[in-house]
Amino acid sequence: MAARALMFQGTGSDVGKSLLVAGLARAFTLRGLKILPFKPQNMSNNAAVTADGGEIGRAQALQARAAGVPLSVHMNPVLLKPQSEVGAQVVVQGRVEGNAKASEYQALKPKLLARVLESFELLRGQADLVLVEGAGSASEINLRANDIANMGFARAADVPVVLIGDIDRGGVIASLAGTKLVLDPEDAAMIEGFIVNRFRGDPTLFAEGMRMIASHTGWRSIGLLPHFADAALLPAEDALGLNAPSRRKDGAKIRIAVPVLPHISNFDDLDPLDAEPDVELVRVRRGQVIPADCDLVLLVGSKATISDLAALREAGFDVDIAAHLRRGARVLGLCGGYQMLGRKISDPDGIEGPPGSVPGLGLLDVETILTDDKRLEAVTGTSFDGVSLTGYEMHVGRTEGADCVRPFSVIGAGKDGAISADGRVWGTYLHGLFSDDRQRSAWLTRLGGTASGLDYEASVDAILDRLAAHMEQHLDLDGLLRLAR
Repeated sequence: MAARALMFQGTGSDVGKSLLVAGLARAFTLRGLKILPFKPQNMSNNAAVTADGGEIGRAQALQARAAGVPLSVHMNPVLLKPQSEVGAQVVVQGRVEGNAKASEYQALKPKLLARVLESFELLRGQADLVLVEGAGSASEINLRANDIANMGFARAADVPVVLIGDIDRGGVIASLAGTKLVLDPEDAAMIEGFIVNRFRGDPTLFAEGMRMIASHTGWRSIGLLPHFADAALLPAEDALGLNAPSRRKDGAKIRIAVPVLPHISNFDDLDPLDAEPDVELVRVRRGQVIPADCDLVLLVGSKATISDLAALREAGFDVDIAAHLRRGARVLGLCGGYQMLGRKISDPDGIEGPPGSVPGLGLLDVETILTDDKRLEAVTGTSFDGVSLTGYEMHVGRTEGADCVRPFSVIGAGKDGAISADGRVWGTYLHGLFSDDRQRSAWLTRLGGTASGLDYEASVDAILDRLAAHMEQHLDLDGLLRLAR
């Protein structure tokens, strides 16, 4: 028997769909149901490696974690990873199937719907309830033709919809009522209820607002959900979360500077550092200067390494990094950041853009050749200082050179990364390095600070438990179960 399903769409991007589905996944799991998350189409450069050897969006990885189930490529059958302002890499059921400009992708979508429905049906055969997350805004009627992410999927799979509005943005009544106004009547008929998210203050003051929304739309209220402050401590789905100002931490002993580049990826590598009270993480944007007093410059992953390297130079960050090293501080590059640290990056086949080669920052004696074979693998090993590690690889390219004789880590019978001769520049292909408490503790000690003793993975689970309790208190979860079909 196929599982019931319920879809959550939003009046816009970043209204809290991903977090809401994660909280519901944990809440219903704690009720004894087997829950599986599903997102037909996701656009994000923040991805996770699945148990079946592919990749999906980080949001679905968090939702699966909330449900206590292994990651599967079928939880996010279409993942778009932006590589330029107009184009993206297209990942279908966990595997790269090519690149497409936005206009080309619109024509591709009808062919992808069958794959999306195939993945959805596979999940429905394995669960009690499938929680489906939409993408962007339900009211983007200009993109409705051939849609596979919102109403196009809901109609094709006959899944009822709950619409989410974000009161923190303002205009939530107009956002929800306006969505009903612009939708095709058959699409609007798929919506059974609404949730108003991120409310702050006395909820009785918006009781009339909730009644007005119900009156204008004909949809039932599922609840007014207060702002959940600990959401900021969970991995973010996309780079919108990087726009928040860097937090000043009184008494922090370590400052780590992270240049924010246009195609930054897997930036959840930063979250465990942000959670440490002894670490002040400074996100440096174009027009700003890397602080002279930082202890470490951290270059994280990139979906378009050569393009982001050019952006780094245009922002003058290369000059800042050179000055940083002259003052005796240190630099660490993760994945794409590692590739940037070398002498040269070559893309002979145009994997990430026009074919060609560019000089790197020259801080490691290595060179990278981008290739079309993508490495996706969870790994365990030992770092250069003898500390055990766990993480994952998700990259294209092969990096070799003289500094590889000093590897960053040993993974099984192989070696990863490189260290400069003076021991102040490190590069590695490993993601998830700082989620490993042993590694994070070793790095904080190396940089002159003290690890808090935080069990990072346990802290994420504790936040998910609190989020589930928050939703049990403020939303009609029994009503949601009745709506699912």
